[in-house]
Amino acid sequence: MKENNISKNIISIEKYLRKVDNIIRLKGREILSDFNITIPQFTALQILISHGELTVGELSQRMALACSTITDLVDRMEKNQLVARKKDEKDKRVVRVVVLSKGHKIVEKVLEKRVKFLDLKMQGLTEEQKISLNEGFKFLYNAMKDD
Repeated sequence: MKENNISKNIISIEKYLRKVDNIIRLKGREILSDFNITIPQFTALQILISHGELTVGELSQRMALACSTITDLVDRMEKNQLVARKKDEKDKRVVRVVVLSKGHKIVEKVLEKRVKFLDLKMQGLTEEQKISLNEGFKFLYNAMKDD
């Protein structure tokens, strides 16, 4: 049966994606608590590592949070030696946020724990099933990423 021309499979996929996302978020919070870091701090570190040094304004846009909120976030992260502020090479009026070694190590360890959690939960799948699931998620990501 189709609901508004959407197959039952699509409805089911959307439902399970939400459920998996919720489980991963809960496990992610648990893992982050082991490292004494908040979700917004971890998100900021990931964005900075992925996109390189950003200004507070640029980080604010990428996180969809107010500049004042990001300023407070960066202040706390700087205090915990996760990031540092540095003047731009070309324009000394511009201040960029750079991830320090401790920040890189925390992201690496958190992601390692998340991968181990996922590996444990997927032990019942064959390698072929894992490949198929990976290809399906890759396709879905590529179809959605530009929206």
